[in-house]
Parts: sequence; structure tokens; C-alpha cells
Amino acid sequence: MFADFLNRLIGPDPDRLDDPDARLALAALLVRIARTDGDYAREEAERISRILAARYALSPDQALELRSRAETLEAQAPDTVRFTRAIKDAVPYEHREGVVEALWEVVLADGVRDDEEDGLLRLVANLLGVNDRDSALARQRAEAKHAG
Repeated sequence: MFADFLNRLIGPDPDRLDDPDARLALAALLVRIARTDGDYAREEAERISRILAARYALSPDQALELRSRAETLEAQAPDTVRFTRAIKDAVPYEHREGVVEALWEVVLADGVRDDEEDGLLRLVANLLGVNDRDSALARQRAEAKHAG
């Protein structure tokens, strides 16, 4: 199942992802960011579930199921550069911009802004085609949510 999905995503001519596939790909990217520092903290996993529930109007059980599928997909996904570029090609800009904000929320969830996570998030925002200004605004929104 995930092999077919990944082949469609990273193939030479990726199709636009339909909504469920886009949700899964973007959720997997959230998981990848959370796992970057080698400590996939409970707070990060819970934050991912809350983000998914809010973003896609899912019940807690549906969000947990999507996160679980995303964790499996992320483990099988290619390197971050290819995976992220494939998402860029398949997902509209406005969704990618919102994902950068969600990625910052995950980075901040465990209370530690790790240099590896920080660097990867900046790279991912760039690879997603989200410009520096929009990425900085997304970070500020995430920091405001985290502080409040």
C-alpha cells in the first residue's frame, strides 16, 4: 500500500495528490520533523494528532489513525529532499504554507528547539517552495500558539 503511494509521489511525473493522500504525505512530514532529533517525544506525537484533528476536522480517533499511518509511511519514505520535493509538486502552495506552521508547532511541542530540527525545518520550508517571509510568519504564529 505505502510502496504504491510512494511510487506515485516520487515518480518522474507525480500527480496532484487527492485530499486523503495529501493529508497522509503532509502528516508523514510532521512525523519526520518530530523524529529528526532522535527523540520522538510523546508531546510531539500528541501535537501531531491535535494538528491533524484541527486541520482536517477529524475526531481524536481518526487523527490517531492518520498519525499511525503517517508514522509507517515516514519510516518507508525516501530521503527528506526527494520526499519534500515530491510533496511540493503534488500539493498546492497554501497547504504547504500551513504545513510549515504545523511543522514549527511540532518542533516547539517538546519545549526544546533543537538545532537539527531547526535546520531541517528551514531546509524543508525551502524545498516545499515556501518563501522565507511566509516561513518566518508561520514560525511566529506557531510560537504564539506555543506561548499561549
